[in-house]
Amino acid sequence: MVHFVGAGPGAPDLITLRGKNLLEQADVVIYAGSLVNPALLEYVKEGCAVYNSASMTLPEVLSVMEQAERDGKDTVRLHTGDPSVYGAIREQMDGLDERGIPFDCVPGVSSFCGAAAALHAEYTLPGVSQTVILTRLEGRTPVPERERMAALAAHGASMAVFLSAGMTEELSKELIEGGYPPETPAAIVYKATWPDERTVRTTVEGLSGAAKEAGIQKTALILVGGFLGSDYERSRLYDPKFSHEFRQGTAE
Repeated sequence: MVHFVGAGPGAPDLITLRGKNLLEQADVVIYAGSLVNPALLEYVKEGCAVYNSASMTLPEVLSVMEQAERDGKDTVRLHTGDPSVYGAIREQMDGLDERGIPFDCVPGVSSFCGAAAALHAEYTLPGVSQTVILTRLEGRTPVPERERMAALAAHGASMAVFLSAGMTEELSKELIEGGYPPETPAAIVYKATWPDERTVRTTVEGLSGAAKEAGIQKTALILVGGFLGSDYERSRLYDPKFSHEFRQGTAE
């Protein structure tokens, strides 16, 4: 059987217990190259065959899985963060279905969660934003026209931008074009939860300059939105005057 496992954002102790258990029991591990902290490979058992998928094609990955299945071995396909976000797992799952190979998926902590933790931030603040957009700037992989950065920016929601740290000048331009004021708070989070994690706070307008000054061009998330500022409304959930199923609010 093949297990798609989310490795988490970087720190080896942020993999789930289920993911760690499967990794320890696996006969074959295929991990996502430099995106996965190699410290996680310390969990694998002696004799486990380990493959770095950074240099492999999809047919090569599927071939390893197919051979392992023929040999009666369990395979862990270790992806960074949560496999369902930019993990390219659909094509692998379809390939396994075509070959009649069973598989399951173990969710992981996404890097956008790790980035917010690094900044002590909350994406969903009352009076600021109740929506989080996970997206990327168009590069070699195109995005649908309706999902271009400027179109998404028009919502003014909290945003986590993947795979775009090397294109901050274009990103800044499109965010402003779409409606974010130039002074909107923004942040660059490099390798969230890794030992060499770094955070840079800036504005939408200052993204490019901040990235250049910090020397960050890859392996970073860009966070954008008013949630990074200081103004917000307190949650009604914990307001002494607010009644709900488990508590009677106080009178005015």
